[in-house]
Amino acid sequence: MSARALADIAPRYQVGDWVRVRQGSPPGHFRTPQYVQGKPGRVAALCGAFRNPESLARGGDGFPAQPLYRVEFAQTALWGRYRGPAHDKLLLDLYQHWLEPIDEPEGA
Repeated sequence: MSARALADIAPRYQVGDWVRVRQGSPPGHFRTPQYVQGKPGRVAALCGAFRNPESLARGGDGFPAQPLYRVEFAQTALWGRYRGPAHDKLLLDLYQHWLEPIDEPEGA
């Protein structure tokens, strides 16, 4: 395996950054739930770099490794009729290639 294939992709986001989950339904295996696609969240942690499971599922080697983030979402942003406390959060681990930077959303 080449050194290039083993090189990790550099993390693009830091803890506290606002991101939006990109929307899409690529063929094959993908690990991003539809209910968070298009929704704003805040980076809570960088979990490290891991082989891309979408590539692995299609017989690839998963390299280069993708940064994996723990992203925090307000339940009220995910579910239009959420009836729980306004401070309730959902934490979800998402790969960098599913995230895009945004400014802080209104009401955040």
